[in-house]
Amino acid sequence: MFSDKRRLNICRVPFVTQEQKVSRSLAGIAGIVAVATIISKVVGLARQVAIGAAFGTGPVADAYSFAYIIPGFLLILLGGINGPFYSAIVSVLAKRKKEEAAPLVETMTTLVGGVLLVVTIILAIFAGNLIEVTTPGLDQRPDGELVKAIATKQLQIMSPMAILAGLIGIGFGTLNVANQFWLPSISPLLSSITVVIAVAFLWLQLGTKIYTAEYLMYGGAVLAIGTLAGALLQWLVQLVAQSRIGMGSFRLRFDFNQPGVREVMKIMLPATFSSGMLYINWQINSIFASFIPAAASGLNYANLLVQTPLGVISNVVLVPLLPIFSRLTDPNDWHELKQRIRQGLVLSAFTMLPLGALMIALSNPIVRVVYKRGAFDQAASDMVSSLLVAYGAGMFVYLGRDVLVRVFYALGDGETPFRISLFNIFLNVFLDWILIKSFGAPGLVLATVGVNLSSTLMLLWLLDRKLNGIPWREWSIPIFGLTVASVVAGFASFFTLGVVQRFLTTDGLLSQLLLLSISGLVGLVIFGAIAAWMKLPEVNVFVTRMRQKFFKK
Repeated sequence: MFSDKRRLNICRVPFVTQEQKVSRSLAGIAGIVAVATIISKVVGLARQVAIGAAFGTGPVADAYSFAYIIPGFLLILLGGINGPFYSAIVSVLAKRKKEEAAPLVETMTTLVGGVLLVVTIILAIFAGNLIEVTTPGLDQRPDGELVKAIATKQLQIMSPMAILAGLIGIGFGTLNVANQFWLPSISPLLSSITVVIAVAFLWLQLGTKIYTAEYLMYGGAVLAIGTLAGALLQWLVQLVAQSRIGMGSFRLRFDFNQPGVREVMKIMLPATFSSGMLYINWQINSIFASFIPAAASGLNYANLLVQTPLGVISNVVLVPLLPIFSRLTDPNDWHELKQRIRQGLVLSAFTMLPLGALMIALSNPIVRVVYKRGAFDQAASDMVSSLLVAYGAGMFVYLGRDVLVRVFYALGDGETPFRISLFNIFLNVFLDWILIKSFGAPGLVLATVGVNLSSTLMLLWLLDRKLNGIPWREWSIPIFGLTVASVVAGFASFFTLGVVQRFLTTDGLLSQLLLLSISGLVGLVIFGAIAAWMKLPEVNVFVTRMRQKFFKK
């Protein structure tokens, strides 16, 4: 029998049956999301490997890095599975009946589509001006004018991604609320597949001529077309799924006065502006990166190595928790809400801290195995390795901050993350200016780590006040223990790498894979042993249920 409180929670989500809610445990949903996202992220990494082999860190790759900032950021910000559009839709639809969902979704699609159509037109018309303003360092580089020309053409081609991003984000949230987790998590692979096809087309058509100056503009344009085609396919697949389950179709609806629209906008607007601050930080980093040859494309390659595991783990942790946060906003449920927040933070630490440590310890072999082929030479490998070390230092605060931001969204407070993000813009400029002098391109990543750390600490302090106190000691001790375990694991992997290199040659992909596997496995085993000794309930339950999910008898 269900308790009275549980009956109330189920009634809040009438269009998801009681049986579905019972069956979809946190670990069960996480398992579905994990498998789908792993597939999607692996294909995404393959896309970046294809780009690296074809263009290395040359003019086309640098131009694509600058041109993709705006459409790519919009795709992550508005169309991302943890973005503000997704968060707002989930927060509102999770409390409404099924018959209210389709009209609300169609109205929001009409409203968002209209606004982003204007953004698309602006991007297409003023692409050259935007590239000129956002890449001042190119004026001081020998290849600056060529990079600008390629980037302008690419931005014009990819400008419709602005409108597609908003529609994809709404679709993500709608499908997840309807208990559809597989398709939203796996659909991003379509964007990667089309880019791989575009690069393969260039190889078949041009062969080694792909490296020549004569075809740089053409290669850049084909790369942009492949990117746009992927976003279009991703939206179309989601639209078909929405229509089949009765959660809205591609239909213009102008009922902007319905209460649900106001409720969504109340969360979506501040959340979008708050997350938009991240774009400003990205753009600031891009401005500084434009002064350093190959830095922009190097940041992209390193970021993809980080985002592959981070994206998987982010979806595993955040996707199941957000609807739960949204249903525990009543003060009577705050005790359970605090337990769920601890669960999110501990799982973030359990997954991200050891990965960050291994990326720091094994950055060189990781980059060699993944990227070093074709146009991706030793200089590019050294650049990306140094950036990967800096990224590894901040992986936990990146995900931990996102967990806390989603709590504020669930509580209907998008203003607090926005104000913190606004402050961090100035902090990012200061840190970029200071750290780039001492560390070069890795300084840009370290500045981002500093900003994320600042956000996490401020969000925790404000959450303590909002929820009438949080158990600081209860949350801090397990995270500190996992940090120590990760440091030990990182040193163990680095030491193992040095020992194994004496007996294995570093030439050849197979030898490099073996070297990386042995060193990484030693670190993970040591971390796992320490984590098991700590006997953290969140980790034990999560691991047990994931094991049951994937190894059913």
